[in-house]
Amino acid sequence: MELGAALTGGTGAVAAALTLVHMTDVRAELLQQIKDKAVVHGKVTLSSGLEADWYIDLRRITLDGTAAPLVGQMMLDATAELDYDCVGGLTLGADPVATSMLHASAARGKSLDAFVVRKAQKAHGMQRRIEGTDVKGRRCLVVEDTSTTGGSPLTAVEAVREAGGEVVAVAVIVERGAASAIAEAGLPYVQVYGVADLDLS
Repeated sequence: MELGAALTGGTGAVAAALTLVHMTDVRAELLQQIKDKAVVHGKVTLSSGLEADWYIDLRRITLDGTAAPLVGQMMLDATAELDYDCVGGLTLGADPVATSMLHASAARGKSLDAFVVRKAQKAHGMQRRIEGTDVKGRRCLVVEDTSTTGGSPLTAVEAVREAGGEVVAVAVIVERGAASAIAEAGLPYVQVYGVADLDLS
């Protein structure tokens, strides 16, 4: 929608146009932050065991005071059409993503709970696999910073379902190869960026 056209379309059209402009600005700003701070070149072994000539270290983004608020805004915007009331994923990559969304949602006047899926169930205390909000009976969005094989988010999906939660979708900041695995699991998959956006291949 062109902003000029929206100005002749009434208050609702103007609000929609301004929202679109805001989303575009935030998306571009976060993309530049990722390019500047998170892309590492050189031989690396990914958590999936695969080797790559470059690595996207998104913890440099999700734990950055300038970039993390942008993550929360963009992940909320990207998943705006989904109906969910809690967000989380497999520790560690998902934790700051979910937290940034929690805070961004609160800034917009909406309550969003978060949860953390442990890689293994605790052997002491409450012996929980999932920390934070109780996901039983909740509509849950599983998130991750980036995914190559889908292994981490799908591990979280399994844990959430075992705990009685309903997984509505999986969402990532950067998609780098997990789309087919998520699709095979029968889940909607939302990505803010692909590797092409980062000028990587």
